[in-house]
Amino acid sequence: MHTANHEVFNQSPVLGDYNLFLADPALQEAAAREGAAWARDELVEIGAELGRLDSFELGRLANQHAPQLRAFDAKGYRRDQVEFHPAWHTLMQGIAARGFHNRPWAEPRAGAHVARAAGYLLQAQVEAGSLCPTTMTYGAIPALARHTELARDWLPTLFSREYDPRDLPFADKRGGLIGMGMTEKQGGSDVRANTTRAEPQPDGSWRLNGHKWFFSAPQCDAHLVLAQAPQGLSCFFVPRWQPDGSKNPILLQRLKDKLGNRSNASSEVEFHAAYGLLLGEAGRGVPTILEMGTYTRLDCVLGTAGMMRQATSQAIHHARHRCAFGQRLVDQPLMRNVLADLALESEAALQLALRMARAFDTQDEDATLLRRLLTPAAKYWVCKRGPELAAEAMEVLGGNGYVEEGVQARIYREMPVNSIWEGSGNIMCLDVLRALGKSVRTREVLQAELAPALGRYPAYDHYLAALQAQLADGSEQEGRARRLTQQLVLAVQASLLIQHGPDFLAEAFVQSRLGGDWGQSFGTLPAGLDLAAIMARALHD
Repeated sequence: MHTANHEVFNQSPVLGDYNLFLADPALQEAAAREGAAWARDELVEIGAELGRLDSFELGRLANQHAPQLRAFDAKGYRRDQVEFHPAWHTLMQGIAARGFHNRPWAEPRAGAHVARAAGYLLQAQVEAGSLCPTTMTYGAIPALARHTELARDWLPTLFSREYDPRDLPFADKRGGLIGMGMTEKQGGSDVRANTTRAEPQPDGSWRLNGHKWFFSAPQCDAHLVLAQAPQGLSCFFVPRWQPDGSKNPILLQRLKDKLGNRSNASSEVEFHAAYGLLLGEAGRGVPTILEMGTYTRLDCVLGTAGMMRQATSQAIHHARHRCAFGQRLVDQPLMRNVLADLALESEAALQLALRMARAFDTQDEDATLLRRLLTPAAKYWVCKRGPELAAEAMEVLGGNGYVEEGVQARIYREMPVNSIWEGSGNIMCLDVLRALGKSVRTREVLQAELAPALGRYPAYDHYLAALQAQLADGSEQEGRARRLTQQLVLAVQASLLIQHGPDFLAEAFVQSRLGGDWGQSFGTLPAGLDLAAIMARALHD
Protein backbone atom coordinates (compact mmCIF):
# COMPACT_ATOMS: atom_id res chain seq x y z
CA MET A 1 0.00 0.00 0.00
CA HIS A 2 1.28 3.47 -0.94
CA THR A 3 0.61 6.45 1.29
CA ALA A 4 1.46 9.94 0.13
CA ASN A 5 3.75 11.59 2.64
CA HIS A 6 4.01 15.03 1.11
CA GLU A 7 2.14 17.51 -1.07
CA VAL A 8 3.75 19.15 -4.08
CA PHE A 9 3.39 22.93 -3.86
CA ASN A 10 5.34 26.14 -4.42
CA GLN A 11 6.53 24.88 -7.80
CA SER A 12 6.31 27.21 -10.80
CA PRO A 13 4.08 25.90 -13.60
CA VAL A 14 5.76 24.83 -16.83
CA LEU A 15 6.21 27.77 -19.20
CA GLY A 16 4.44 26.74 -22.37
CA ASP A 17 1.34 27.14 -24.50
CA TYR A 18 2.08 30.83 -24.95
CA ASN A 19 2.88 32.92 -28.02
CA LEU A 20 6.64 33.47 -28.21
CA PHE A 21 6.23 36.46 -30.51
CA LEU A 22 3.41 38.25 -28.71
CA ALA A 23 5.18 37.77 -25.37
CA ASP A 24 8.18 39.69 -26.71
CA PRO A 25 7.51 43.42 -27.33
CA ALA A 26 11.15 44.05 -28.23
CA LEU A 27 11.05 41.51 -31.07
CA GLN A 28 7.75 42.85 -32.36
CA GLU A 29 9.12 46.40 -32.45
CA ALA A 30 12.47 45.44 -33.98
CA ALA A 31 10.95 43.30 -36.73
CA ALA A 32 8.64 46.14 -37.77
CA ARG A 33 11.30 48.85 -37.51
CA GLU A 34 13.90 46.94 -39.50
CA GLY A 35 11.58 46.28 -42.44
CA ALA A 36 9.44 43.21 -41.76
CA ALA A 37 6.16 44.77 -40.58
CA TRP A 38 4.51 42.91 -43.46
CA ALA A 39 5.39 39.57 -41.79
CA ARG A 40 3.65 40.28 -38.48
CA ASP A 41 0.68 37.96 -38.99
CA GLU A 42 2.95 35.11 -40.00
CA LEU A 43 5.27 35.72 -37.04
CA VAL A 44 2.28 35.70 -34.69
CA GLU A 45 1.29 32.32 -36.12
CA ILE A 46 4.84 30.98 -35.83
CA GLY A 47 5.07 32.26 -32.25
CA ALA A 48 1.89 30.41 -31.34
CA GLU A 49 3.03 27.16 -32.98
CA LEU A 50 6.47 27.18 -31.40
CA GLY A 51 5.20 28.22 -27.97
CA ARG A 52 3.13 25.07 -27.55
CA LEU A 53 4.24 22.59 -24.93
CA ASP A 54 4.44 19.85 -27.52
CA SER A 55 6.96 21.93 -29.50
CA PHE A 56 9.26 22.11 -26.47
CA GLU A 57 8.74 18.38 -26.00
CA LEU A 58 10.03 17.78 -29.51
CA GLY A 59 13.20 19.61 -28.54
CA ARG A 60 13.64 17.46 -25.45
CA LEU A 61 13.11 14.21 -27.33
CA ALA A 62 15.42 15.14 -30.21
CA ASN A 63 18.23 15.80 -27.74
CA GLN A 64 17.54 12.83 -25.47
CA HIS A 65 17.61 10.45 -28.44
CA ALA A 66 20.78 11.45 -30.26
CA PRO A 67 21.37 10.51 -33.91
CA GLN A 68 22.99 7.15 -34.61
CA LEU A 69 25.54 6.27 -37.30
CA ARG A 70 24.73 3.31 -39.53
CA ALA A 71 28.00 2.88 -41.41
CA PHE A 72 27.19 -0.64 -42.68
CA ASP A 73 24.12 -2.74 -43.35
CA ALA A 74 23.57 -6.27 -42.03
CA LYS A 75 25.52 -7.79 -44.93
CA GLY A 76 28.55 -5.57 -44.51
CA TYR A 77 27.83 -3.12 -47.34
CA ARG A 78 28.50 0.56 -46.70
CA ARG A 79 25.44 2.61 -45.80
CA ASP A 80 27.02 5.80 -44.44
CA GLN A 81 23.68 7.00 -43.13
CA VAL A 82 22.55 8.73 -39.96
CA GLU A 83 19.32 7.75 -38.21
CA PHE A 84 17.35 10.36 -36.27
CA HIS A 85 14.52 10.24 -33.77
CA PRO A 86 11.11 11.15 -35.24
CA ALA A 87 11.16 14.35 -33.16
CA TRP A 88 14.09 15.61 -35.22
CA HIS A 89 12.21 15.06 -38.46
CA THR A 90 9.14 16.84 -37.09
CA LEU A 91 11.29 19.82 -36.12
CA MET A 92 12.88 19.89 -39.55
CA GLN A 93 9.49 19.67 -41.25
CA GLY A 94 8.40 22.79 -39.39
CA ILE A 95 11.61 24.65 -40.23
CA ALA A 96 11.30 23.83 -43.92
CA ALA A 97 7.61 24.75 -44.01
CA ARG A 98 8.49 28.16 -42.56
CA GLY A 99 11.24 28.68 -45.14
CA PHE A 100 13.98 29.40 -42.62
CA HIS A 101 16.51 27.61 -44.85
CA ASN A 102 15.71 29.44 -48.09
CA ARG A 103 13.03 32.12 -47.94
CA PRO A 104 15.08 35.29 -48.63
CA TRP A 105 16.42 33.64 -51.80
CA ALA A 106 13.30 31.80 -52.90
CA GLU A 107 10.94 34.73 -52.20
CA PRO A 108 13.08 37.89 -52.26
CA ARG A 109 11.48 41.11 -51.11
CA ALA A 110 12.30 44.06 -48.89
CA GLY A 111 12.75 42.89 -45.31
CA ALA A 112 12.97 39.21 -46.20
CA HIS A 113 16.14 38.62 -44.17
CA VAL A 114 14.65 40.47 -41.19
CA ALA A 115 11.44 38.43 -41.31
CA ARG A 116 13.48 35.23 -41.47
CA ALA A 117 15.72 36.45 -38.65
CA ALA A 118 12.73 37.09 -36.38
CA GLY A 119 11.32 33.64 -37.08
CA TYR A 120 14.71 31.99 -36.69
CA LEU A 121 15.09 33.66 -33.29
CA LEU A 122 11.75 32.17 -32.25
CA GLN A 123 12.77 28.71 -33.50
CA ALA A 124 16.02 28.88 -31.52
CA GLN A 125 14.04 29.14 -28.30
CA VAL A 126 12.61 25.65 -28.85
CA GLU A 127 15.53 23.61 -30.23
CA ALA A 128 18.85 24.78 -31.62
CA GLY A 129 20.52 21.67 -33.07
CA SER A 130 18.11 21.53 -36.00
CA LEU A 131 19.23 25.04 -36.95
CA CYS A 132 22.63 23.74 -38.10
CA PRO A 133 21.58 22.31 -41.49
CA THR A 134 19.03 25.13 -41.74
CA THR A 135 21.74 27.76 -41.46
CA MET A 136 24.22 26.09 -43.77
CA THR A 137 21.63 25.75 -46.52
CA TYR A 138 20.70 29.42 -46.14
CA GLY A 139 24.37 30.39 -46.40
CA ALA A 140 25.24 28.08 -49.30
CA ILE A 141 22.51 29.15 -51.72
CA PRO A 142 24.17 32.45 -52.82
CA ALA A 143 27.37 30.59 -53.75
CA LEU A 144 25.46 27.94 -55.70
CA ALA A 145 23.45 30.61 -57.50
CA ARG A 146 26.61 31.82 -59.27
CA HIS A 147 27.41 28.37 -60.67
CA THR A 148 25.32 27.91 -63.82
CA GLU A 149 25.01 24.13 -63.68
CA LEU A 150 24.32 23.93 -59.95
CA ALA A 151 21.84 26.79 -60.05
CA ARG A 152 19.90 24.98 -62.77
CA ASP A 153 19.94 21.54 -61.18
CA TRP A 154 19.83 22.32 -57.44
CA LEU A 155 18.17 25.62 -56.67
CA PRO A 156 14.58 24.68 -57.61
CA THR A 157 14.62 21.83 -55.08
CA LEU A 158 16.54 23.81 -52.46
CA PHE A 159 13.82 26.48 -52.79
CA SER A 160 11.18 23.92 -51.86
CA ARG A 161 9.45 24.16 -48.50
CA GLU A 162 9.28 20.39 -48.19
CA TYR A 163 11.58 18.45 -45.92
CA ASP A 164 12.71 15.21 -47.52
CA PRO A 165 15.02 13.11 -45.32
CA ARG A 166 15.39 10.25 -47.81
CA ASP A 167 18.94 9.37 -48.89
CA LEU A 168 18.43 9.48 -52.66
CA PRO A 169 20.01 11.08 -55.71
CA PHE A 170 19.07 14.74 -55.62
CA ALA A 171 17.00 14.59 -58.79
CA ASP A 172 14.58 12.32 -56.92
CA LYS A 173 14.23 14.56 -53.85
CA ARG A 174 11.34 16.91 -53.00
CA GLY A 175 13.51 19.18 -50.85
CA GLY A 176 17.17 19.46 -49.96
CA LEU A 177 19.77 20.64 -47.45
CA ILE A 178 23.42 21.66 -47.72
CA GLY A 179 26.22 21.13 -45.17
CA MET A 180 29.85 22.12 -44.82
CA GLY A 181 33.27 20.54 -44.33
CA MET A 182 36.18 22.86 -43.56
CA THR A 183 38.38 21.80 -40.66
CA GLU A 184 40.88 18.97 -40.39
CA LYS A 185 42.75 17.38 -37.47
CA GLN A 186 45.98 19.28 -37.93
CA GLY A 187 44.59 22.70 -38.75
CA GLY A 188 41.34 23.61 -37.02
CA SER A 189 40.68 27.27 -37.80
CA ASP A 190 43.89 27.38 -39.85
CA VAL A 191 42.21 25.89 -42.90
CA ARG A 192 45.21 26.71 -45.10
CA ALA A 193 46.93 23.83 -43.32
CA ASN A 194 44.39 21.40 -44.84
CA THR A 195 45.85 18.36 -46.57
CA THR A 196 42.79 17.05 -48.44
CA ARG A 197 43.69 17.04 -52.15
CA ALA A 198 41.50 17.71 -55.18
CA GLU A 199 42.57 16.54 -58.63
CA PRO A 200 40.97 17.87 -61.84
CA GLN A 201 39.28 15.40 -64.20
CA PRO A 202 38.91 15.55 -68.00
CA ASP A 203 35.14 16.13 -67.72
CA GLY A 204 35.62 19.27 -65.60
CA SER A 205 34.84 17.61 -62.29
CA TRP A 206 37.31 16.98 -59.47
CA ARG A 207 38.18 14.03 -57.25
CA LEU A 208 38.86 14.59 -53.56
CA ASN A 209 41.03 12.45 -51.31
CA GLY A 210 41.54 13.16 -47.63
CA HIS A 211 39.47 13.75 -44.50
CA LYS A 212 37.47 16.23 -42.48
CA TRP A 213 37.65 16.28 -38.69
CA PHE A 214 34.33 18.14 -38.48
CA PHE A 215 31.79 17.49 -41.24
CA SER A 216 28.61 19.27 -40.27
CA ALA A 217 25.26 17.53 -40.76
CA PRO A 218 26.49 14.53 -42.82
CA GLN A 219 22.90 13.63 -43.73
CA CYS A 220 22.69 16.68 -46.02
CA ASP A 221 22.41 16.25 -49.78
CA ALA A 222 25.71 18.00 -50.48
CA HIS A 223 28.50 19.83 -48.69
CA LEU A 224 30.77 22.75 -49.41
CA VAL A 225 34.28 21.41 -48.82
CA LEU A 226 37.74 23.00 -48.74
CA ALA A 227 40.56 21.07 -50.43
CA GLN A 228 43.98 21.76 -51.91
CA ALA A 229 43.90 22.07 -55.69
CA PRO A 230 47.04 22.60 -57.82
CA GLN A 231 46.23 26.34 -57.70
CA GLY A 232 45.88 26.36 -53.90
CA LEU A 233 43.09 25.95 -51.35
CA SER A 234 39.77 25.85 -53.18
CA CYS A 235 36.08 25.34 -52.45
CA PHE A 236 34.21 22.34 -53.87
CA PHE A 237 30.59 21.26 -54.04
CA VAL A 238 30.50 17.60 -53.00
CA PRO A 239 27.10 15.81 -53.31
CA ARG A 240 26.15 12.59 -51.52
CA TRP A 241 25.37 10.96 -54.87
CA GLN A 242 27.35 11.08 -58.09
CA PRO A 243 25.85 12.01 -61.48
CA ASP A 244 25.83 8.33 -62.54
CA GLY A 245 23.46 7.47 -59.67
CA SER A 246 26.07 5.80 -57.46
CA LYS A 247 26.85 6.84 -53.89
CA ASN A 248 29.70 9.31 -53.66
CA PRO A 249 32.58 7.71 -51.69
CA ILE A 250 32.29 9.94 -48.60
CA LEU A 251 32.83 7.51 -45.76
CA LEU A 252 31.43 8.42 -42.34
CA GLN A 253 33.97 7.37 -39.70
CA ARG A 254 32.08 8.32 -36.55
CA LEU A 255 29.73 10.90 -35.06
CA LYS A 256 31.08 13.42 -32.60
CA ASP A 257 30.07 12.98 -28.95
CA LYS A 258 29.48 16.67 -28.25
CA LEU A 259 28.85 18.64 -25.08
CA GLY A 260 25.68 20.13 -26.55
CA ASN A 261 24.02 20.34 -29.95
CA ARG A 262 23.22 16.69 -29.34
CA SER A 263 20.19 16.47 -31.59
CA ASN A 264 22.34 17.34 -34.61
CA ALA A 265 24.84 14.99 -36.21
CA SER A 266 28.43 16.15 -36.61
CA SER A 267 30.87 13.65 -38.08
CA GLU A 268 34.34 12.72 -39.17
CA VAL A 269 34.65 11.62 -42.80
CA GLU A 270 37.13 10.37 -45.35
CA PHE A 271 37.00 11.13 -49.06
CA HIS A 272 38.05 8.29 -51.35
CA ALA A 273 38.18 9.92 -54.78
CA ALA A 274 34.92 11.70 -53.99
CA TYR A 275 33.25 13.56 -56.86
CA GLY A 276 33.09 17.35 -56.61
CA LEU A 277 32.63 20.53 -58.61
CA LEU A 278 34.72 23.66 -58.20
CA LEU A 279 32.87 26.61 -56.66
CA GLY A 280 34.34 30.01 -57.39
CA GLU A 281 37.91 30.51 -58.53
CA ALA A 282 40.55 27.85 -57.99
CA GLY A 283 42.92 28.89 -55.23
CA ARG A 284 40.29 31.24 -53.74
CA GLY A 285 38.50 28.73 -51.56
CA VAL A 286 38.57 30.74 -48.35
CA PRO A 287 36.84 33.85 -49.77
CA THR A 288 34.30 31.59 -51.50
CA ILE A 289 33.31 29.65 -48.41
CA LEU A 290 33.50 32.73 -46.19
CA GLU A 291 30.58 34.19 -48.09
CA MET A 292 28.61 31.25 -46.73
CA GLY A 293 30.24 31.93 -43.37
CA THR A 294 28.95 35.49 -43.30
CA TYR A 295 25.37 34.23 -43.32
CA THR A 296 26.04 31.43 -40.86
CA ARG A 297 27.73 33.87 -38.49
CA LEU A 298 24.60 36.01 -38.57
CA ASP A 299 22.68 32.91 -37.52
CA CYS A 300 25.11 32.26 -34.67
CA VAL A 301 24.09 35.65 -33.28
CA LEU A 302 20.40 35.02 -33.92
CA GLY A 303 20.51 31.55 -32.40
CA THR A 304 22.30 32.79 -29.30
CA ALA A 305 19.90 35.73 -28.94
CA GLY A 306 16.98 33.30 -29.19
CA MET A 307 18.36 31.03 -26.49
CA MET A 308 19.15 34.02 -24.30
CA ARG A 309 15.54 35.13 -24.68
CA GLN A 310 14.16 31.73 -23.68
CA ALA A 311 16.57 31.35 -20.75
CA THR A 312 15.55 34.78 -19.49
CA SER A 313 11.85 34.03 -19.99
CA GLN A 314 12.15 30.80 -18.04
CA ALA A 315 13.90 32.60 -15.17
CA ILE A 316 11.37 35.44 -14.96
CA HIS A 317 8.43 33.04 -15.21
CA HIS A 318 9.82 30.91 -12.40
CA ALA A 319 10.47 33.93 -10.18
CA ARG A 320 6.91 35.17 -10.67
CA HIS A 321 5.50 31.93 -9.24
CA ARG A 322 8.08 30.72 -6.72
CA CYS A 323 8.08 31.90 -3.12
CA ALA A 324 11.08 31.90 -0.78
CA PHE A 325 11.62 33.48 2.63
CA GLY A 326 8.01 34.61 2.78
CA GLN A 327 7.63 36.38 -0.58
CA ARG A 328 7.76 35.76 -4.31
CA LEU A 329 11.25 35.66 -5.78
CA VAL A 330 10.35 38.36 -8.26
CA ASP A 331 9.51 40.73 -5.40
CA GLN A 332 12.89 40.35 -3.72
CA PRO A 333 15.27 43.25 -4.49
CA LEU A 334 18.35 41.19 -5.26
CA MET A 335 16.47 38.77 -7.51
CA ARG A 336 14.84 41.71 -9.31
CA ASN A 337 18.31 43.04 -10.04
CA VAL A 338 19.45 39.70 -11.46
CA LEU A 339 16.38 39.24 -13.63
CA ALA A 340 16.41 42.79 -14.96
CA ASP A 341 20.10 42.45 -15.80
CA LEU A 342 19.41 39.25 -17.76
CA ALA A 343 16.54 40.95 -19.58
CA LEU A 344 18.75 43.92 -20.44
CA GLU A 345 21.46 41.70 -21.91
CA SER A 346 18.92 39.65 -23.84
CA GLU A 347 17.26 42.65 -25.44
CA ALA A 348 20.58 44.22 -26.39
CA ALA A 349 21.48 41.02 -28.25
CA LEU A 350 18.08 40.90 -29.96
CA GLN A 351 18.21 44.53 -31.12
CA LEU A 352 21.70 44.06 -32.54
CA ALA A 353 20.76 40.83 -34.33
CA LEU A 354 17.74 42.36 -36.07
CA ARG A 355 19.74 45.44 -37.07
CA MET A 356 22.34 43.16 -38.62
CA ALA A 357 19.63 41.31 -40.54
CA ARG A 358 18.53 44.61 -42.11
CA ALA A 359 22.09 45.09 -43.36
CA PHE A 360 21.70 41.78 -45.19
CA ASP A 361 18.52 43.09 -46.82
CA THR A 362 20.32 46.15 -48.20
CA GLN A 363 22.83 45.81 -51.00
CA ASP A 364 24.47 49.26 -51.14
CA GLU A 365 28.12 49.83 -50.23
CA ASP A 366 27.46 51.20 -46.75
CA ALA A 367 25.33 48.21 -45.78
CA THR A 368 27.98 45.84 -47.12
CA LEU A 369 30.73 47.52 -45.10
CA LEU A 370 28.60 47.55 -41.96
CA ARG A 371 27.74 43.90 -42.48
CA ARG A 372 31.40 42.92 -42.83
CA LEU A 373 32.26 44.74 -39.60
CA LEU A 374 29.30 43.96 -37.36
CA THR A 375 28.88 40.28 -38.24
CA PRO A 376 32.17 39.04 -36.71
CA ALA A 377 31.99 41.64 -33.95
CA ALA A 378 28.48 40.63 -32.88
CA LYS A 379 29.29 36.93 -33.17
CA TYR A 380 32.23 37.42 -30.84
CA TRP A 381 30.45 39.41 -28.14
CA VAL A 382 26.91 38.03 -28.15
CA CYS A 383 28.11 34.43 -28.31
CA LYS A 384 30.49 35.10 -25.42
CA ARG A 385 27.70 36.57 -23.31
CA GLY A 386 25.34 33.69 -24.01
CA PRO A 387 26.90 31.01 -21.77
CA GLU A 388 27.24 33.42 -18.85
CA LEU A 389 23.62 34.48 -19.15
CA ALA A 390 22.46 30.86 -19.46
CA ALA A 391 24.34 29.90 -16.29
CA GLU A 392 22.81 32.78 -14.32
CA ALA A 393 19.31 32.06 -15.62
CA MET A 394 19.70 28.40 -14.70
CA GLU A 395 20.75 29.41 -11.19
CA VAL A 396 17.45 31.27 -10.73
CA LEU A 397 15.69 27.88 -10.88
CA GLY A 398 18.25 26.29 -8.57
CA GLY A 399 18.55 22.52 -8.79
CA ASN A 400 15.52 22.27 -11.07
CA GLY A 401 17.39 24.32 -13.65
CA TYR A 402 20.27 21.85 -13.61
CA VAL A 403 18.27 18.77 -14.56
CA GLU A 404 17.33 17.67 -18.05
CA GLU A 405 13.53 17.65 -17.71
CA GLY A 406 13.47 21.41 -18.31
CA VAL A 407 15.05 23.50 -21.04
CA GLN A 408 17.60 25.47 -19.00
CA ALA A 409 20.23 22.72 -18.81
CA ARG A 410 19.97 22.08 -22.55
CA ILE A 411 20.29 25.79 -23.33
CA TYR A 412 23.38 25.99 -21.13
CA ARG A 413 25.04 23.06 -22.89
CA GLU A 414 24.07 24.44 -26.29
CA MET A 415 25.38 27.97 -25.80
CA PRO A 416 29.15 27.50 -26.35
CA VAL A 417 28.83 26.01 -29.82
CA ASN A 418 27.94 29.32 -31.47
CA SER A 419 31.11 30.88 -30.11
CA ILE A 420 33.22 28.03 -31.49
CA TRP A 421 31.41 27.24 -34.75
CA GLU A 422 32.16 29.37 -37.82
CA GLY A 423 35.27 30.87 -36.24
CA SER A 424 36.22 31.14 -32.57
CA GLY A 425 36.50 34.40 -30.65
CA ASN A 426 40.03 35.28 -31.73
CA ILE A 427 39.21 34.64 -35.38
CA MET A 428 36.20 36.96 -35.13
CA CYS A 429 38.23 39.75 -33.55
CA LEU A 430 40.93 39.47 -36.19
CA ASP A 431 38.21 39.70 -38.84
CA VAL A 432 37.01 42.91 -37.18
CA LEU A 433 40.51 44.36 -37.50
CA ARG A 434 40.64 43.34 -41.16
CA ALA A 435 37.28 45.00 -41.83
CA LEU A 436 38.42 48.20 -40.13
CA GLY A 437 41.72 48.23 -41.97
CA LYS A 438 40.35 47.43 -45.40
CA SER A 439 38.56 50.72 -45.98
CA VAL A 440 38.51 54.13 -44.34
CA ARG A 441 34.87 54.23 -45.35
CA THR A 442 34.10 51.43 -42.85
CA ARG A 443 34.84 53.70 -39.90
CA GLU A 444 32.73 56.46 -41.45
CA VAL A 445 29.81 54.05 -41.82
CA LEU A 446 30.22 52.96 -38.21
CA GLN A 447 30.27 56.57 -37.06
CA ALA A 448 27.09 57.28 -39.03
CA GLU A 449 25.46 54.32 -37.27
CA LEU A 450 26.43 55.59 -33.82
CA ALA A 451 26.03 59.36 -34.22
CA PRO A 452 22.20 59.60 -34.02
CA ALA A 453 22.30 58.54 -30.36
CA LEU A 454 24.62 61.35 -29.29
CA GLY A 455 23.47 64.10 -26.98
CA ARG A 456 21.10 62.21 -24.66
CA TYR A 457 23.45 60.44 -22.25
CA PRO A 458 26.86 61.91 -21.33
CA ALA A 459 28.18 58.41 -20.60
CA TYR A 460 27.40 57.35 -24.16
CA ASP A 461 29.03 60.46 -25.62
CA HIS A 462 32.20 59.89 -23.58
CA TYR A 463 32.25 56.21 -24.44
CA LEU A 464 31.93 56.96 -28.15
CA ALA A 465 34.80 59.46 -27.99
CA ALA A 466 36.97 56.85 -26.26
CA LEU A 467 36.04 54.28 -28.91
CA GLN A 468 37.04 56.65 -31.69
CA ALA A 469 40.41 57.15 -29.99
CA GLN A 470 40.88 53.40 -29.74
CA LEU A 471 40.05 52.95 -33.41
CA ALA A 472 42.55 55.65 -34.37
CA ASP A 473 45.33 54.07 -32.31
CA GLY A 474 47.12 51.63 -34.58
CA SER A 475 49.61 50.39 -31.99
CA GLU A 476 49.41 46.76 -30.85
CA GLN A 477 45.88 46.45 -32.22
CA GLU A 478 45.99 42.66 -32.52
CA GLY A 479 46.68 42.29 -28.81
CA ARG A 480 43.82 44.69 -28.08
CA ALA A 481 41.41 43.16 -30.59
CA ARG A 482 39.05 41.59 -28.06
CA ARG A 483 38.74 44.75 -26.02
CA LEU A 484 38.21 46.85 -29.14
CA THR A 485 35.57 44.47 -30.48
CA GLN A 486 33.73 44.48 -27.16
CA GLN A 487 33.73 48.28 -27.05
CA LEU A 488 32.46 48.47 -30.62
CA VAL A 489 29.54 46.10 -30.01
CA LEU A 490 28.52 47.77 -26.75
CA ALA A 491 28.46 51.14 -28.53
CA VAL A 492 26.20 49.78 -31.28
CA GLN A 493 23.88 48.10 -28.78
CA ALA A 494 23.67 51.29 -26.74
CA SER A 495 22.95 53.33 -29.86
CA LEU A 496 20.07 51.04 -30.81
CA LEU A 497 18.57 51.10 -27.33
CA ILE A 498 18.90 54.87 -27.04
CA GLN A 499 17.29 55.46 -30.42
CA HIS A 500 14.59 52.80 -30.33
CA GLY A 501 14.15 51.36 -26.85
CA PRO A 502 12.18 52.75 -23.91
CA ASP A 503 14.08 55.26 -21.79
CA PHE A 504 14.18 52.99 -18.74
CA LEU A 505 16.00 50.34 -20.77
CA ALA A 506 18.47 52.70 -22.46
CA GLU A 507 19.31 54.35 -19.16
CA ALA A 508 20.03 51.00 -17.52
CA PHE A 509 22.25 49.85 -20.37
CA VAL A 510 24.23 53.07 -20.61
CA GLN A 511 24.78 53.38 -16.86
CA SER A 512 25.86 49.79 -16.44
CA ARG A 513 27.62 48.76 -19.65
CA LEU A 514 29.10 52.11 -20.66
CA GLY A 515 29.13 54.24 -17.52
CA GLY A 516 30.92 51.75 -15.30
CA ASP A 517 28.20 51.63 -12.64
CA TRP A 518 28.06 47.86 -12.79
CA GLY A 519 29.82 44.99 -11.08
CA GLN A 520 30.33 43.02 -14.32
CA SER A 521 28.44 39.92 -13.10
CA PHE A 522 24.67 39.78 -13.56
CA GLY A 523 22.65 41.28 -10.73
CA THR A 524 24.86 44.31 -10.13
CA LEU A 525 22.82 47.04 -11.81
CA PRO A 526 22.96 50.48 -10.12
CA ALA A 527 20.23 51.82 -7.87
CA GLY A 528 17.41 53.97 -9.14
CA LEU A 529 16.51 52.00 -12.27
CA ASP A 530 13.00 50.80 -13.15
CA LEU A 531 13.73 47.09 -12.78
CA ALA A 532 10.06 46.08 -12.78
CA ALA A 533 9.51 47.73 -16.17
CA ILE A 534 12.55 45.99 -17.64
CA MET A 535 11.27 42.58 -16.48
CA ALA A 536 7.72 43.25 -17.65
CA ARG A 537 9.02 44.07 -21.12
CA ALA A 538 11.12 40.91 -21.23
CA LEU A 539 8.17 38.53 -20.75
CA HIS A 540 4.86 40.18 -21.47
CA ASP A 541 1.89 38.51 -19.76
